[in-house]
Amino acid sequence: MKAFSLAANAALVTGSTKGIGHAIALGLREAGAGVIFHGSKPPDHLPEGSHFLAADLQAADAPATLIANAFKELPALDLLVCNAGSFFDVSFLEMDASRWERTMNLNVRATYFLVQAFARELVARQRPGAVVIVSSTNGFQAEDDSTAYDTSKGALVMMTRTLAQSLAPHGIRVNGLAPGLIHTPLTDSWLGGKKPETRRHYEKKILLGRVGEAEDCAGTAVFLLSAASSYVTGQVLVVDGGLTVGQIGKL
Repeated sequence: MKAFSLAANAALVTGSTKGIGHAIALGLREAGAGVIFHGSKPPDHLPEGSHFLAADLQAADAPATLIANAFKELPALDLLVCNAGSFFDVSFLEMDASRWERTMNLNVRATYFLVQAFARELVARQRPGAVVIVSSTNGFQAEDDSTAYDTSKGALVMMTRTLAQSLAPHGIRVNGLAPGLIHTPLTDSWLGGKKPETRRHYEKKILLGRVGEAEDCAGTAVFLLSAASSYVTGQVLVVDGGLTVGQIGKL
């Protein structure tokens, strides 16, 4: 179906050298888009012919600089996936301002100003576009020792809605993707086989009976960025295998 094709599009995917961001970037390429991968440093391997930009998004001026460089790299850029983010939490009573600010700077501030810089470029070119902000089911449900991370992901849920409202008059759609429990480098320490009882616990809670893989998020991102979702904006699609649907799970 041509509505799902991104052959006429170009995308920047932040935090795309590994994990969910990498899978999304590969999915956009498979759908036909030109894709700029991004990370704090070059990865060991990217698909042949790929574009890559390095930037540390903790720096205040980094989002605007990255967007400017991305438009130089691919002038037809009209899609943005804000995926870059990380987890720096300790228990709430041990949390300090440095960890809090590190979380908010990367997960929230960088995303906000990436979208702003991207939208300014599109408006100047009188070009429509689409944005996907990757939040998390942690934006809806709390987790132990995850107060700053959970707060940042909740902020991204509302950011998706308020930016959708702000940018709709300019023909720019903004939607969110909220992954649940996904096996990535970030979660590998407790899902990669070292604690099989933990994995079994979650597999009983997830309706589809398995922990997600990064590739499970790619199709949703393609849909939200394609013409197939041209009448969808301000929505956050949960990709969690049913983790947040039931209350108890299997015993």
